[in-house]
Amino acid sequence: MADQETKKIEIEAYLYSRKAPTDQQKKRLQNFLEDQYHKSVEIIWKEDANAGNGFRIEAGPSIPGSKWSPDKIYDWSAAGKSRQLKEQIKQAMRGRGDVMSLIQQTLADFEPVPLAEEVGAVLTVGDGIATVSGLEKAEYGEVVVFACGIKGMILDLKETEIGCIIFGDESEIVEGSMVCRTKKVAGIPVGEDFLGRVVDALGNPVDGKGPIKEADYYPIENPAPGIIDRQPVCEPMETGLLAIDSMFPIGRGQRELIIGDRQTGKTAIALDTILNQKGKETICIYVAIGQKASSVAQLAETLRRRDAMEYSIIINAPASDSATLQYIAPYAGCAMGEYFMHMGKDVLIVYDDLSKHAIAYRTLSLLLERSPGREAYPGDVFYLHSRLLERSAHLSDALGGGSMTALPIVETQAGDVSAYIPTNIISITDGQIFLESDLFHAGQRPAVNVGLSVSRVGGAAQTKAMKKATGAIRLDLAQYREMEVFMQFSSDLDDATKRQLRYGQGLMRLLCQEQYHPYAQHEQVILLVAALGHVFVDIPAPKIPECSRGLLAAVRDDLTDLCTKIDCTGQLSDEDRQTILDYARCFFKQTDKAQ
Repeated sequence: MADQETKKIEIEAYLYSRKAPTDQQKKRLQNFLEDQYHKSVEIIWKEDANAGNGFRIEAGPSIPGSKWSPDKIYDWSAAGKSRQLKEQIKQAMRGRGDVMSLIQQTLADFEPVPLAEEVGAVLTVGDGIATVSGLEKAEYGEVVVFACGIKGMILDLKETEIGCIIFGDESEIVEGSMVCRTKKVAGIPVGEDFLGRVVDALGNPVDGKGPIKEADYYPIENPAPGIIDRQPVCEPMETGLLAIDSMFPIGRGQRELIIGDRQTGKTAIALDTILNQKGKETICIYVAIGQKASSVAQLAETLRRRDAMEYSIIINAPASDSATLQYIAPYAGCAMGEYFMHMGKDVLIVYDDLSKHAIAYRTLSLLLERSPGREAYPGDVFYLHSRLLERSAHLSDALGGGSMTALPIVETQAGDVSAYIPTNIISITDGQIFLESDLFHAGQRPAVNVGLSVSRVGGAAQTKAMKKATGAIRLDLAQYREMEVFMQFSSDLDDATKRQLRYGQGLMRLLCQEQYHPYAQHEQVILLVAALGHVFVDIPAPKIPECSRGLLAAVRDDLTDLCTKIDCTGQLSDEDRQTILDYARCFFKQTDKAQ
């Protein structure tokens, strides 16, 4: 009885060949499989005329009461040999020039060996998720291929089954269909030819301009650079927006969050920053997650009209796409940025927006039957964004000195920055620009709340000229806000208080800026020096935009050398500062006389 138990058949193996094997051949195959599985194996022969002079073995555990499916395939058929030969030629050709001699050498050295493929079977499929059994050695993040040719990615590992997200039409996948491991992680094609194009989350063009030639293939999930591989953030990434560059400077390699309610100008800030990179050899990547297709098309057209598309890439995972594509879109964009960063270039990447990304991941996690936590998000939702944003860095000179600056966007509800996702991302990033609805509706554009916004890099990311010109503008604005509150309860104000209020109102009006009109560095320095020198204090607030434009045009014509010096060197001496003040006072006196 004990001997019968030890000889109990645990593995079934089906041998496909043109001729039936001899007893000796069958015994050798059985010994080979028992060495692989460490279990008893029964081999069943099935005739297959397409096997040629070779054979194919499909093996898997025999579980009573359940449908049998193979977990390994050993292919030594004619088709299997052909696949091996093609793969060896493909591997050998990478980075080689003489193709014909290479193919001849590969053919001469070719020795076919049994190729073991680990396969599984689909248990359930639906809502972009497939559960698969049989892939015991599968890894998290690995790509699998279904029998119909559609690919998926492993996102959940359990003891007896795995959960896959599907990249494609799930209607072609049925219960019981075969699934094969690829032993590769999910990736995206990258290259210079992607500049100026609109692609989906898998790197496929969606702008109707034809295929894109790829230069390399980057995994969408990559470890973030270590401490030794980075250098301090000390070079400015100028947005062209006076309110941001003066008070909340962004450096190359920084992660600055743009946060605010719906329709407060978040995307407008990111778009102006992209436009301001024209001529600065910066690659810009805009990742649209869950946006309307019409909004993305409008943004692409805006970039084209202003000649910014030539250095930009748009990765679009619209609201009509599945949660799977919305989930991988920012990682795909980050991989695209890493390609250029490793080439030593500067990259600006915008994630618009990560609150929709978190919702897509929550959808996938609930479908994978993971335990919900706060607001039904899974427990690893913090890691979801930290592993993405930590990949932005300023690399050391030994690695080429490239950088990737991230501008993640998060939408709040009724200005609540203490919600789950906003607080998570605030704790990951190096500062935030908070946009307030009340300021936006009052006409303050960009509607930056000076009190709640911060840049943790600070003056390290400013040129000396900007640092000197900025002075104590944040302190002046804070005093004005306090004084403005008390002014509501008092009707009789002294002259000094009135002058201070006019000065604060003038500063606020000066910080208003039209969209698509970023300032150059010398223009920002001139306006700040004049404003903090109280030159605008006697000008009515409504006239400040017109007067500032006139001043900049006059300085551009009369002080050309000074403007060039500020832009090229980033320096501002005391004499230069005094020259700007004297010129501004003289200009406004002449303007008053002319009126």
